[in-house]
Amino acid sequence: MPKSIDDLEVQNTLNKVRSAVLNRETKRVKVGDKVEEIHYPFPSPEDWRDQWIYFIMVDRFNNPEAEPKQKWDSPSEDFQGGTFEGIRQQLGYLKELGVGALWLTPVQKNCQYQKTYYGYGIQDFLQIDKRFASDQNNPEKELQALIDEAHARDIYVIFDIVLNHAGNVFAYIDPNGKDGELPFRDAGEYDIQWRDQSGNPNKNWQNPPTDDNLPSDAAIWPKELCNNNFFRRKGNRKDTEYGGDFGTLKEFVTDNPKVRNILICIHQYLIAKYDIDGFRLDALKHIEPEFARIFGNAMREFALSIGKKNFFTFGEVADESEEKLAKFTGRYTQDKDDLMGVDAALDFPVFHKLPKIAKGFMSPSKVVDIYERRKEVQRNVISSHGEASRFFVTFLDNHDQDHRFYYSDSTDPDKYNDQATLGIACLFALQGIPCLYYGTEQGLNGSGNSDRAVRQALWGKPDAFNPNHQFYQTINKLSHIRDLYPALRYGRQYFRPISGDNINFSISTLSPGVLVFSRILNDQEVVVVANTNQERSETVYVIVDFNINPENSTYNLAYSNKTYLTAPRYQVETKNKGEAKITEVNEVNAHINDNLIRVMKVTLQPMEVQILATNRRK
Repeated sequence: MPKSIDDLEVQNTLNKVRSAVLNRETKRVKVGDKVEEIHYPFPSPEDWRDQWIYFIMVDRFNNPEAEPKQKWDSPSEDFQGGTFEGIRQQLGYLKELGVGALWLTPVQKNCQYQKTYYGYGIQDFLQIDKRFASDQNNPEKELQALIDEAHARDIYVIFDIVLNHAGNVFAYIDPNGKDGELPFRDAGEYDIQWRDQSGNPNKNWQNPPTDDNLPSDAAIWPKELCNNNFFRRKGNRKDTEYGGDFGTLKEFVTDNPKVRNILICIHQYLIAKYDIDGFRLDALKHIEPEFARIFGNAMREFALSIGKKNFFTFGEVADESEEKLAKFTGRYTQDKDDLMGVDAALDFPVFHKLPKIAKGFMSPSKVVDIYERRKEVQRNVISSHGEASRFFVTFLDNHDQDHRFYYSDSTDPDKYNDQATLGIACLFALQGIPCLYYGTEQGLNGSGNSDRAVRQALWGKPDAFNPNHQFYQTINKLSHIRDLYPALRYGRQYFRPISGDNINFSISTLSPGVLVFSRILNDQEVVVVANTNQERSETVYVIVDFNINPENSTYNLAYSNKTYLTAPRYQVETKNKGEAKITEVNEVNAHINDNLIRVMKVTLQPMEVQILATNRRK
C-alpha cells in the first residue's frame, strides 16, 4: 500500500500505464457469459455531449449480499452498506436505462473512526475505503472489476474528488478542553493535535507525527500532506469561498504550490491506477480559480499522455452567478495566463430555476433570462452558440438537497408523475450534459429537513431495480431520442415566443406557463413544448425557424409523456404583416419583429411535454 507519492508502487503504476500505451495493450473482461476485449487504457469518448451521467452515492445504491443496515428510506447518518460489487451487478440495468457515464461519490479512504458514508472526509488519498467493498481485504480489486466491466459495456466512470479539504484528521486545542470544530478566526492559526487511529487527538502530535511505524488510520496520507502548514487551521467558515473548514472537514492551503503539486500527483496516480475517465471536483468554488485551471490542465495533459484524449473534469460551483461559473470552466479569456480550466461546471443557475418552472411555481421566462445572461458572459469564451452545451452538467436534484425533484402524495401517489417526466424531458433536451441522481428512474421521492432525506438505500426499496417502472421506461425513451437527434446534443438553442391568438407572440411570463425552445443543428430543428399547468390544456402557436421549415412542412411527435392512440402531427404555416391582423413578435432580446414568420399550432394536455421533429435525423 503506497504511503507516499514517491513510493515505488506509485511509480510502477505510472510506468505500467505508459508501457500499456506503447504496447497497445488490451484487457479481457467477463460480461455475463461472454468475454469482451477492451483497450487499456480505455479511450475517452469523442464528445461528452454524447453521454448522460448517472450519479451514484456508493453507500446507498446496492448490496446484493445484505439488506440495508437501517430502514432503507430512513434519514440515516451511518453506513447502509452499499458496495462496488453491488454497482457492478447492476451495470446491465444501467446500460439498458441508457446511462453513458457513472459518477461515483468519493471512494478514497475516509477517517475510519467517523461515519462519513458520503465519502467526502478523506484521510488517505491513495487508498480505497474498505467499507465500500464486499471483500474488505481487497477493495481496490473490487473497484477495478466494476470499472473494467463498465468499460466493457461502454459506460465511462467518473470519480468524485476533493481538493479543498481532508477529513477530520486533527483536533483544535480548545481552552475549555474540547477538540471539536471552532469558530473561524482570521488572525493567526489555532493550535492543533493530530488524531490517532481511533480518532483521539494525541497531545504529543501538535506537530506532525514522524514515526515510521505510524498506523495507517492515524493522521493523514500520503505522508507529504502531514504538515501543519498545509492546512489553514482557522476553524469553521463554511459560508466563505476561501479561508475556513467545512464543519469538521479541514481545509487545505490550496494557494501553496507544494500542496497543489501533491494533489496533482495524487490524482494523476488515480487515473493511472484505476483507468478512470473523468473527475467531478467537489467544492470547486472554494479553491482559487488559478488552482482550478492549473489542476484541470495537469489532468488533461497527463490523460493525453496515456491515450485518454478527452478526459472530463467538471466542478461544483454552487453559485447562480454566470460570471462565477465562467471563471472556472473552459478558456477564461479575461485571465492573463490564459490557461484552460476544468471542462465544465454543474449548472446551478439552471438547477435553481428549472425544477420550479417544471412544477408551475415559476414562469418560463426565468430560465430564459439565465440563458440570455449566459450568452453575454460567454461571448468571448465559446466559438459557437452550440458549443455552450459542453461547459455545463445539468441536473434536477442531488445529494445535497433536502428533497428530491419528484414528489409523491401519499393520498394519490401517481398524481405528480407527469410533472416528473416533464422535468426529465426538459433536462434531456436543454443545452448541457444531463445528470440524473440515482433512484430517479425508480421514483425515489425522499423529502425532509436535511440532505439525509434524499440518500435512501435504493436496494432496500421493494422491487428496487424494476425495468418496467414508468420513470425507467421514460428515461430509456428520452435517452434514445437524445441519441437519435444530434440537435439535442450539439445544437444551438432558441427560446420561442408563443401566442394564444396567433397575433401577439412573447415568452410566457405566467406561472404556470408554457415553456418552448428549439434546438437547431444545420438543417434540423427539434422543438420542445411543455405545459406546466396541472389543470388546464393549452393550445399555442409556436414559432419555428423560417429558413429551415418551408410552408406546409410538418412536425411529428417524437416523444410525449402522455398516451396517444394516434400521434399528432403539426403543419407549419406562414404569417406576415400584410394580412388583416398584424402579427407582433416580442423576441427574447426585446427586439420587436413583425416580419414574415413560420408558426405551428400545438395542443397540449395538462402537464404534457412534447418533443417535435421532422424526419431529418442522423
